[in-house]
Amino acid sequence: QVQLVESGGGLVQAGNSLRLSCAASGRALSSYTVAWFRQAPGKEREFVAGLRWNNGNTYLGDSVKGRFTISRDIAKNMLYLEMNTLKPEDTAVYYCAADGIVYYISRSQQYSYWGQGTQVTVSS
Repeated sequence: QVQLVESGGGLVQAGNSLRLSCAASGRALSSYTVAWFRQAPGKEREFVAGLRWNNGNTYLGDSVKGRFTISRDIAKNMLYLEMNTLKPEDTAVYYCAADGIVYYISRSQQYSYWGQGTQVTVSS
């Protein structure tokens, strides 16, 4: 079992930055795949970024490439999402997810463990 807790959301103006954190507990993530998803009102859950914990390989969704960065702190079992040049369309609830077996990193159905989400609101 893995417990995930997100933090760092808030209200920011367009063009600014925000850093989200995801604290994982219950077990080490050494063989897991972790990811960030987001969901805006009335829209489907969208893949934002993913990371293979065993080798550090990262993946970004097309809408955030060049602006967002996913990273980890192995010692602290923490996952981060650095969001730069934020746009109003980035407004959503952001979720941290994890699973031990993930073939398609961008598919939310692949993940068994989810955090409660943190709200990010970008004003124009």
